[in-house]
Amino acid sequence: MIRIEHLTKSFRLRGQRRVVIDDLSLTLPTGKSLALLGRNGAGKSTLLQMISGTLHADSGRVLSDGTISWPVGLASSFHRELTGAENVRFVARIYGVDTDELVAFVQDFAELGKSFHMPVSSYSSGMKSRLTFGASMGIKFDTYLVDEVTAVGDRSFKRKSRQLFRERMESASAIMVNHSMDQIRQFCNAGVVLENGKARYFEDLEEAIDLHEKILS
Repeated sequence: MIRIEHLTKSFRLRGQRRVVIDDLSLTLPTGKSLALLGRNGAGKSTLLQMISGTLHADSGRVLSDGTISWPVGLASSFHRELTGAENVRFVARIYGVDTDELVAFVQDFAELGKSFHMPVSSYSSGMKSRLTFGASMGIKFDTYLVDEVTAVGDRSFKRKSRQLFRERMESASAIMVNHSMDQIRQFCNAGVVLENGKARYFEDLEEAIDLHEKILS
């Protein structure tokens, strides 16, 4: 279970304060794979970062009774000046998992070749997503936060990524941001719609998708 209590986040843009998440309170149940839906700029990635703890809220808090991944697919998750391998070792130490095992898993899965031992600053956005996805899937979390990452790479890599994600979902939950409703329907069984800093939870995924599509129309 993830409980969000009176969460607020704002940014200053051109000298003005813009509230992205507005006094949001919401309980996300255990055992559900949730689609996080909303128009571009609604604050989906911001909310994922606050749930993971990588971004501080102005006020409020997020409570969880399980482990939560960082936002998979978020390029800023890793240090630009460290190599891919160094970043993975750092992550392994933070989360208390075997360093060599995680490095070996990510090196094999991400298919980065020699670039795995080069600075992340030299990576394309797709390479960064492969690295972050591999590192996250190499650790057994209770909830995975996923931001569009299953769309990365060629057809073979996409297929491999989706298969691994399905395997993880057999024993974990997810909160997924994805613009493809086909992929949302493949991986999710409930939904949250974010609009004007507020969110609504739907036990029925199709109800969430219907509201999302009405907002966009």
